[in-house]
Amino acid sequence: MCPPRYFAVEYAINPWMDPSMPVDVDRALAQWTELRDTYRRLGHTVDEVPPEPGLPDMVFAANSGTVIDGRVLGARFRAPQRAAEAEHFRRWFVEHGYRDVTMPRQVNEAEGDFAWTGRLLLAGTGFRTDPAAHAEAQETLGVPVVSLRLTDPRYYHLDTALFVLSEATEAAPARVAYYPGAFSRGSRRVLERLFPDAVLATAADAACFGLNAVSDGRNVVLPVEATALADRLAALGYEPVFVDISELRKAGGGPKCCTLELRK
Repeated sequence: MCPPRYFAVEYAINPWMDPSMPVDVDRALAQWTELRDTYRRLGHTVDEVPPEPGLPDMVFAANSGTVIDGRVLGARFRAPQRAAEAEHFRRWFVEHGYRDVTMPRQVNEAEGDFAWTGRLLLAGTGFRTDPAAHAEAQETLGVPVVSLRLTDPRYYHLDTALFVLSEATEAAPARVAYYPGAFSRGSRRVLERLFPDAVLATAADAACFGLNAVSDGRNVVLPVEATALADRLAALGYEPVFVDISELRKAGGGPKCCTLELRK
């Protein structure tokens, strides 16, 4: 995670961003701190990457890399305003003992558009990550990749429209939650085949960034407004954990956007 010390909405690179709306940096930092502390209370380790002035979106660490089995595929941003973030995060990986670090040639916004299910890497495209980056990810990370096309500009990254509730194990397949309206017709059919027991989110679930959630297989950290989705998850045995991300949402981000998962 990366603290939002320099958080701002100075430009618009997604439909949620409006530079004319005021942003409260102190409130954003307080919300981020509560998210970080929530992970720690749940027993997780949180590493912090120092923020850099002039990079207001660096708080959205999910876009900085994809880590599977200790291999790191870095990021290459579509928007020039975020391009410099990639090198700061690359250095962090190298300085913290990651030896297998590859920087992509194709536009690749990392866990913004990549979701690891334990067996497959679901890969989004349509607005940010190039389709060619999916093949690059497969070659670099050595895992099978399934491409999914996003069609609603409000859900510009895969992590705004889908998250993994439980990774696959030897005993059980992966389970995901997603909003069908964010995907192309063909991608919806793929998701139906791969995940017949998926939790299907409503338009209201998606609009409050309910799918920009983080699950450890039991606890699901999601925005406070996602009450209906939380009720359905609780009925399946998951433990919803609410956080307020209203200030961060002004830049189109939520719990998952702020969180890069390091898989050893």
